[in-house]
Amino acid sequence: MLPDLSKKSIDVEGVAKKVLKDEKVLSELLEGILCKKETIRFNSYEVLLFLSENHPKVVYPKWDFFAGLIDSDNTYLKFIAINVIANLVRVDTENKFEKIFARYYTLLNDSVVVAGHITANSGKIAKAKPKLQTKITNKLLSIDKTNQKHKDLIKAGAVESFGEYFEEAADKKKIIEFVKAQLNCKSPKTKKIAKEFLKQYER
Repeated sequence: MLPDLSKKSIDVEGVAKKVLKDEKVLSELLEGILCKKETIRFNSYEVLLFLSENHPKVVYPKWDFFAGLIDSDNTYLKFIAINVIANLVRVDTENKFEKIFARYYTLLNDSVVVAGHITANSGKIAKAKPKLQTKITNKLLSIDKTNQKHKDLIKAGAVESFGEYFEEAADKKKIIEFVKAQLNCKSPKTKKIAKEFLKQYER
């Protein structure tokens, strides 16, 4: 039985432990993120995010539920799906991410919040799925070709993600060129991250 998710503050780890003891609680959390009450939605998401980070195998059987949220008209639900799926990729033994790859990266055209989390999560995914690294790199290098209105801002996440797998990346030269180009971008945040990246990796 779940505690009252409508309270502003809940024990996220405590609720997660309840899920580990009784998987029926997990279904209640999935219902919670579809709830119209903002506090219930947020608390349910916080617990699911914690579980996906710390106990991904428990959440992985619900992959299709989260994959379905990618196509939602609701920005918040897409945001939830992006972050939870990125955490589940490392236990994706059935290669389900490969099947939704195109849909996932189509969200680079979405709101700046959604697209920003796509770029920021890409390093984590690339580390978990080495065979997809080149495809992921190409998606990030092609941000200027998207319909995104805040291209310079979401590139910050792309540069950070490149840093997570640069040492094993096959396209180091292209990545360095991309990062160098960000030294002239309009986003101060992206500029700063690009400088730090080049300090570490440019040789």
